[in-house]
Amino acid sequence: MGNLEAAVKAAWKFIDEERSYATELTQRLVRIPSVNPKFVKDSLQNRESEVQDLVESELTSIGMTIERWDVFPDRPNVVGQITGSEERSLLLCGHIDVVPVGDRGAWTVDPFGGEIRNGKLYGRGAVDMKSGVAAAIGAIRGIQRAGIELEGRVALHSVVDEESGGFGAIDAVKRGHHARAAVITEPSWGDILVCEGGLEWIRVTITGRAGHSSLRYNEIWPQRDRPDRMRRAVNAIDIAARFLDALEKFESSRCRNRQHPLLPPGMNTISVGAIRGGAGLGPDGLPLIMTNPAIIPDVAVIDLDYKFLPNQTKEEIRSEFEQFVHHFCQQDLWLQKNPIKVEWELGGLHFPPMDTPPDHPIAQSLLNRRTQLGGKPKISAMIAVTDAAHYAGPGRGSVICGASGDGAHGEDEYVEIASLEETTKTLAAAIIDWCGVK
Repeated sequence: MGNLEAAVKAAWKFIDEERSYATELTQRLVRIPSVNPKFVKDSLQNRESEVQDLVESELTSIGMTIERWDVFPDRPNVVGQITGSEERSLLLCGHIDVVPVGDRGAWTVDPFGGEIRNGKLYGRGAVDMKSGVAAAIGAIRGIQRAGIELEGRVALHSVVDEESGGFGAIDAVKRGHHARAAVITEPSWGDILVCEGGLEWIRVTITGRAGHSSLRYNEIWPQRDRPDRMRRAVNAIDIAARFLDALEKFESSRCRNRQHPLLPPGMNTISVGAIRGGAGLGPDGLPLIMTNPAIIPDVAVIDLDYKFLPNQTKEEIRSEFEQFVHHFCQQDLWLQKNPIKVEWELGGLHFPPMDTPPDHPIAQSLLNRRTQLGGKPKISAMIAVTDAAHYAGPGRGSVICGASGDGAHGEDEYVEIASLEETTKTLAAAIIDWCGVK
């Protein structure tokens, strides 16, 4: 223990002597726009590769060996490593892609200026989460510059595409970049986050029968079902309206009956994200005609954002949802013969749940070190989903610990500089605690 405490003090001393490092690196990262091209295609904004050039340069300068590869064209991951024991291996991870700026007129600062005001560093990605990448690099840099030799292997994963599904982290894991513990440096507002729910994107497709709108009466008004009756249309949007009403009741029931001790009641929601109705089903799975009200629509497509609890499995929630859809269809003669189609992992998106025990050593180290630095952290949970889920698994502890700020995915995003500095020191101490020293 004495060696560990001496090492921590040495690393903290060096970090304090160059206190501005993490802030200045965050500024440099923010000033390189790296908007995820899946949201906006613009060569001036889609500069992830340039961000990774900077990350790679910083990691190389502190003696880390580098592996770099493209997850998608010109969208590289960068992994830096310092060799050591696998039994005490630790990785720190952050993503460098950011969401679009949105309405620039709503910003009071340049979204890519990295401006500092009143102890806050502003810019898109400042808190979500280029500051987290900078803090992780600053922590490892402090340890290296202090001359501390770690017993365990430590790695830094700088990944792309978290904002649209975490495919950078997924690809890193598929390539064998694991560790016994992982710290994802997403903002955690002073707390240590040990769990997060899972997330599914689902597409529900309802099929009806197209017809002329003037004949709607034949569909909804009581008719004698005689041989000479005109074939009735079936309005898929009408069915969708009934389905959404049933879905709301299903959502309310599952939120009310299932909770997790570290998450607020009702976070396991089913959010209706997009609805498109019309005539004809195109090869992209969407209606071909959505501009002609004279056609009774035969297609309704509903995209859902389905959150579930950390202690649930995807098999459990998929079975439950499909049973709900099946029972809904059994109440309608048309749907009995033309059942609703359910498509999982829309766009390839699936975040597994993460449920690391609160007493896991990496969580307790971060908790204790943050407290030692004057904070008042608690063990808590992440409401959203992060790359932490992709690193979790049997034998691997995954937690979230980062800085504080506001404006993520909105205007005037910022990170609190004091929190960024404290996070850098917390991470350095936790690295030493977990990896040990020679």
